Amino acid sequence: MATFKAIRIEKAEKGQSVALVDFDEKDLMDGDVTVNVAWSTVNYKDGLALTGKAPVVRRFPMIPGIDLAGTVEASSNPAWRPGDQIILNGFGLGETHLGGYAEKARVKGDWLVALPSSMSGRDAMAIGTAGYTAMLAILALEHHGVTPDHGPVVVTGAAGGLGSVAVAVLAKLGYRVIASTGRPQEAGYLRDLGASDIIERAELSGTPRPLGRERWAGGIDTVGSTTLANVLSMTSYGGAVAACGLAGGMDLPTSVAPFILRGVCLLGIDSVMCSLERRRTAWNRLASDLDRGKLAAMTSEVGLGQVQDLGSAILEGRVRGRIVVKIG
Repeated sequence: MATFKAIRIEKAEKGQSVALVDFDEKDLMDGDVTVNVAWSTVNYKDGLALTGKAPVVRRFPMIPGIDLAGTVEASSNPAWRPGDQIILNGFGLGETHLGGYAEKARVKGDWLVALPSSMSGRDAMAIGTAGYTAMLAILALEHHGVTPDHGPVVVTGAAGGLGSVAVAVLAKLGYRVIASTGRPQEAGYLRDLGASDIIERAELSGTPRPLGRERWAGGIDTVGSTTLANVLSMTSYGGAVAACGLAGGMDLPTSVAPFILRGVCLLGIDSVMCSLERRRTAWNRLASDLDRGKLAAMTSEVGLGQVQDLGSAILEGRVRGRIVVKIG
């Protein structure tokens, strides 16, 4: 059996160790599709896995990386043939199943989505789980009936990967976007993506009131905790907020007031076990609704050997936009 380059996380006496290694193909996990991986990416969850700050990794040793894009090398699944271009994110990749930070992966064909014909593998990983989750959140707001005519939409953690994609797509769809960020120096970057207004994180980090002044028709929140509670309290009558992150904490110190006095809805967004139908819809919408120039402007590129140094940076909010990982 051949070996290939991979990032491997091992359980250590104190925490874990992370290294770029030669991985033996015979040690890949079971699956009916083998993929030559060309691209991956770095998400917030990848940062948690690489640093061990949260129990993302559930088995050891583990190849981290919750996303991959590549070419089918071999398949016993009737849906896929050698040469097919695919995307995979979620389904435990990089958590319970060996992940995307490797030159090769063996996975279940039922997890895969075909790469849209107008999109390159690099584009797909510039979007990654962060951007795909942003699109799921936008679809949820649309399904709830939040349209540009109803008023602005706030995006928290706007300079991060998920937030950046959300700002760009919402702006292209005609929404007035209010971008919340703890990095005021990124105001120009966010306006270039399409944000109409910038507010500092501090405006949403104080003790939440049961109800605040109505400021937006909807929101996409990547932060959780007090920030999400404040966003809910300031959402207009009949509006909705899509919750898809926990960078600020898993708690939610709110009251029932927004829900029973203004009819506000809290929409939970799960990207990991989302149905294939919704995944395909999200990726096809990203292919049409995300400006490639804006995607390029928010994206930087690293090699596989640089990945292990980025975990702390993304958790500490020192990464702007998206990072693609060139594999091999």
